[in-house]
Amino acid sequence: MEPTGSREPTVGMDPTDLAYDVFSRQCPSRGTLEHITGRWGGLTLGALHEGTFRFNELRRRVDGVSEKMLSQTLHALERDGLVRRDAQPTNPPRVDYALTPLGREVAERLLALIRFVESRQDDVVRAQERYDATRGGR
Repeated sequence: MEPTGSREPTVGMDPTDLAYDVFSRQCPSRGTLEHITGRWGGLTLGALHEGTFRFNELRRRVDGVSEKMLSQTLHALERDGLVRRDAQPTNPPRVDYALTPLGREVAERLLALIRFVESRQDDVVRAQERYDATRGGR
């Protein structure tokens, strides 16, 4: 899907005025949204909001991610313009990862959602317990 205009979307803008439509299966924004909201993408962006990390530091911060998944996630986020990879010609080589300005903006919005979910987790747990009690559990 090609963009229908060059306008930047703004808060409160009519969704029909947007250049891209994530609800259309052909829209490229769908892939970007998947990279951002997938388990490892969201956690990686959230961690990088804290600062610049080397690969293994980031892997320790994003507990549970494999080397392979973190590498794939970082490549996707770098391609989308959200993460900057800075390889320094030292021996041994040093590679640092940081958010781009666009990545910082995305991470801030994502962190607002994360904080909201964390603040309401007790409600979620109670809802899960009620559901499990009436539907026979997981």
